[in-house]
Amino acid sequence: MIRVLAIAALLLGVTPTAALAAEGGGGLINLDRSIVIQGINFLLLLLILGKLLYKPLLAKMEERTQAIRKSLEEAQAARAEAQREREEHAGKLQAAYAEAQAIRAAALKDAAEEQRRLVEGARAEAGRLVESARNEMAQEVTRARQALRQEVVDLALSAAERLIRKSLREEDHRRIVQDAIGRVDKVN
Repeated sequence: MIRVLAIAALLLGVTPTAALAAEGGGGLINLDRSIVIQGINFLLLLLILGKLLYKPLLAKMEERTQAIRKSLEEAQAARAEAQREREEHAGKLQAAYAEAQAIRAAALKDAAEEQRRLVEGARAEAGRLVESARNEMAQEVTRARQALRQEVVDLALSAAERLIRKSLREEDHRRIVQDAIGRVDKVN
């Protein structure tokens, strides 16, 4: 506003001087009625221009300044929000990575434990199977030995019976029976 008044004062002083110089008048400033009317007209023009143009122009410029300031503040707020979200996402990503590592480690630990348990179970089962097979073999050997003994006894009895039948007579049989009965009585 001060600039406009300074420009107006300069023009006010230069314009009448130029007009007087063109008329061929005397001094630098000639004070007559026309200069006062021109001054009043100029002031009225300044008031009208100030009301109609300068104040709306200043209001528009202030509005524009406020809009720019608001846009800058919104941009800074958006930048801060984006930075906060970026940090939040980075934190979530790190947490998810750590959780994935923990899950992986737990899964590996569980798998190792399961493998160890299965190996121990397989070893125990193999031991039981070996022991069972040994026991079965021992039982089979025992049964085979008993069967073999029984067979040997049966064969020996059969051979002895045949030999005795051929070589002993009736009285030898009675004497053997009597000796056996006597031995049994002595034992009792």
